[in-house]
Amino acid sequence: MKRRDFVAKTGIAVAGISTINASVLYPSKNDVLNIGVIGTGDRGGGLIPIINKIEGMNVSACADVLPFRLQSGLEKAHGKAKGYSDYRELLDNKDIDAVLIATPFSTHSQIAIDSLDAGKHVYCEKTMVKGYSAIKELVGKATKSEKIFQTGHQYHSSRLYTHLVDLIQNGKIGKVTAIECQWNRNGNWRRPVQNPEHERAINWRMYREFSGGLLAELCSHQLDFSNWVLNAVPTQVMGDGGIDYWKDGRETLDNVHMIYSYPNGVRAKFTCLTSNSKDDYLIKVYGDKGTITIDYTKAWFYPEKSKNAKEIGEVDGVSGATIKWDQEKGIPIEVEHLDPSKQALLDFRDSVFHNSMPKSNVVTGAKAATCVQMGLDALYDGEIVHWKNGLLS
Repeated sequence: MKRRDFVAKTGIAVAGISTINASVLYPSKNDVLNIGVIGTGDRGGGLIPIINKIEGMNVSACADVLPFRLQSGLEKAHGKAKGYSDYRELLDNKDIDAVLIATPFSTHSQIAIDSLDAGKHVYCEKTMVKGYSAIKELVGKATKSEKIFQTGHQYHSSRLYTHLVDLIQNGKIGKVTAIECQWNRNGNWRRPVQNPEHERAINWRMYREFSGGLLAELCSHQLDFSNWVLNAVPTQVMGDGGIDYWKDGRETLDNVHMIYSYPNGVRAKFTCLTSNSKDDYLIKVYGDKGTITIDYTKAWFYPEKSKNAKEIGEVDGVSGATIKWDQEKGIPIEVEHLDPSKQALLDFRDSVFHNSMPKSNVVTGAKAATCVQMGLDALYDGEIVHWKNGLLS
């Protein structure tokens, strides 16, 4: 269903992007958003089964340049989708309302622009686009479009993360003084290749022409969070890394160590390894009154020691219950929330039907993409790289 049809049916005229209350314009069971998935590899193909379970969304087309990947995507859509080897033919299909772009990083910009020009709503996987000029061009295109554009930083949709940002910004840990992030894995990050001709198409993450490596594929989520929680962008970045463990012909680094400097003296550190997976994914936000630690689905508050801080196992004077405490991590922060990828897709559906601005939009996506490009420049050029004023204006 096209957005204009939905607006016409409700009798409400909406100009551009608005923030209408979701309860006013919730789609009926007969309203369906027909999705074309462009790129049916690990991420795009992995999202199809999730879409299949969401009311009001339907995968009606798939596109991929690799025949076996395309076939896999079509099978996951249970034979209900049309297949295309050229995404531009998918965009010509007038029955497609929106596209999900999950192709190699370097191709996002052109596909997203073509999709907006074709009148499609866009869900573009992170990192949004590669390179400063591409960032500026896509921001200009998307902000002038009447179509919805959401960037696939799924944690930006997580109700857990949203709650944590509110806690921090409302003083739960006091003044934020530092952030530490890691995303460590133990593996070579390669995908199996049956035909050597497909090496660069399948393992595009290993090649600088197509990829931003660990910064773009992993650290970008945590960079997006840092920008969000601090409500700021970094003033500069420095970093180091190398190809020090996997001597297999890759061009992107197998370890990165970054320091992004934010206003008010906050430094955010990012570490990403492929040779050790201790503690996997973690974010720690440090304040002068406590620390919040976050993993994929859980979070904890660790208060700074003071005479007013509650001791482990102390009975709460109001509820009479013993305070919960996880060893070394602190007090669990319990919030009901869905899988972040599912929540992000639900948010995209609702943004289209309600004509509302996504939480993870083209501007937040552009800020994270700029941080990634700054980090890549710092790593490859061995320099301190400063934020480029005017890039997003």
